[in-house]
Amino acid sequence: MDTSEEVHYNERDLAAKSFKAFLLKSSSKTNLNLYDHLAQLLTKVMDESPEDVVETFEDMSQEVKRAGLQNTQSTLRDTTPISTATVLAEQQRALFSRKAGEDPAHEEYLVKTPLPNVPELAFYLEQAGVGLGEEEMHRVFLALKELVDTQPLQRCRFWGKILGSESNYFVAEGEFQEGGGEEDETAEEEARKSEHRVDDLEAVAEHTVNLLQKSADKSMPVVPMEDKGTGANKYTYFVCREPGMPWVRLPSVTPAQIIAARQICKFFTGRLDAPIASSPPFPGNEANYLRAQIARISASTQVSPLGFYQFAEEEGEEDEETPRYSLEENPDFEGIPVSEMAESLSTWVHHVPHILEQGRCVWVDLAEKPEELVEEEEGDEDREDEPDKPEAEVGPPLLTPVSEDAEINKTPSWTAKMSSTLVSQFAIAVLRSNLWPGAYSFAFKKKFENIYVGWGLKFTGEGYNPPAPPPTQQAYPSGPEITEDLEVGLKEKQGVKSTLEEQREEEESEEAEGEEEEEKEEEGEEEEEEGAGEAEEEEREENEEDED
Repeated sequence: MDTSEEVHYNERDLAAKSFKAFLLKSSSKTNLNLYDHLAQLLTKVMDESPEDVVETFEDMSQEVKRAGLQNTQSTLRDTTPISTATVLAEQQRALFSRKAGEDPAHEEYLVKTPLPNVPELAFYLEQAGVGLGEEEMHRVFLALKELVDTQPLQRCRFWGKILGSESNYFVAEGEFQEGGGEEDETAEEEARKSEHRVDDLEAVAEHTVNLLQKSADKSMPVVPMEDKGTGANKYTYFVCREPGMPWVRLPSVTPAQIIAARQICKFFTGRLDAPIASSPPFPGNEANYLRAQIARISASTQVSPLGFYQFAEEEGEEDEETPRYSLEENPDFEGIPVSEMAESLSTWVHHVPHILEQGRCVWVDLAEKPEELVEEEEGDEDREDEPDKPEAEVGPPLLTPVSEDAEINKTPSWTAKMSSTLVSQFAIAVLRSNLWPGAYSFAFKKKFENIYVGWGLKFTGEGYNPPAPPPTQQAYPSGPEITEDLEVGLKEKQGVKSTLEEQREEEESEEAEGEEEEEKEEEGEEEEEEGAGEAEEEEREENEEDED
């Protein structure tokens, strides 16, 4: 090969490589190159072998190019399911928005409000090692603000959180203003109706104390429910499943529900309308059971430093035997040293009334009768003497030290400690309940608070054993008609025996006579048959002789 031909070959080779590089240059819009496009197009022509390639070449080029592009603007898109966390976030977003017409600089906004200082509460609870965390407590704070804005409350506080299998309950404790919150609700009407059910009577029968003996035709009296603002119904409770969700007002609690709640052990589901399947049966749904457990926990675990409360002065004559239920804050209280409250349980006292075995905080005499019945009985001269009046049941008085609480299998009901032993000068006193796990109290100078975070179950020190079923009812009443007389004499018994023997002999003789008559009839029939046979033979013989 000449030198000129080699140079020409090298130039063509370089031109071919340069042209191939040009074909491999990708587009800035579609990220495709002409080299790959032509290779795919020629492959398509070779595979399909159309008759008129020249006419369809452009269309085939468009198909190859369209197949290499990604369809990012499809009209058929998959619907992304909305998660429960997203729905909850949308509901809680309303907590962080200011309502229309709400001016934080306005004078009415700066007046005293029933809204508690939840951030301060969260600060002390964090030192005590309990609580819900900073973020969740802030959401609770905003949810309580929404509650006091919609309800006429004069007092409100965060009671705690009760855990459930499906969802949890955030509980707020409130006290209505005078004349507020008196509208009847469906749940409370059902609670009152439940007092007259037979199931409630069976639940109350075994646990009411010192009941008078009643005749069998009279029903057991029903323990009346305490009025609003008194006893176990002193405060109203609201619950929600998550901060930002609607607050639901719980119905008032009845004595029958408290008594039944003491006998069962059930976890909460998180649904207020869930039925309570238990033995013995519970008179109500989960909303009633939740309210009963809140009343029991409050009566056992609501404590305060000694001297913070004092008995209020009541009008009228004071009776030493009558328990006092009215308390007020002591303006002279200066606080108790933290070290002393952490060492001695006698510095903590109960400030919520104790719930009696009757299911009430204030004992009621079930033997008292209406005036009409009393007047009727006074006019009846033949009436029997009434039994003695039952003795009133009295529980521990208010402001009783927690050191007097009963032990649980040789374990104290309470445990007190300091939040920090390393920096004791800034520590707070913490009290933990061993009877109701999850109940805590703290105190620091003139401040104290109670909170509950748990499953709503009581610790008994042993495994739960359901109560025995009630005694079996009698199938029929006993009486002389079905009772054997044991005083019957021997002669009467012998007379009855001889009478039975005579009857038996008569029956046997009648049977024997009947058999003899049957035998005679059978013999007569046989004789007749023999006579008839002889006559036939004689006739046959006579006929034969005549033929001969």
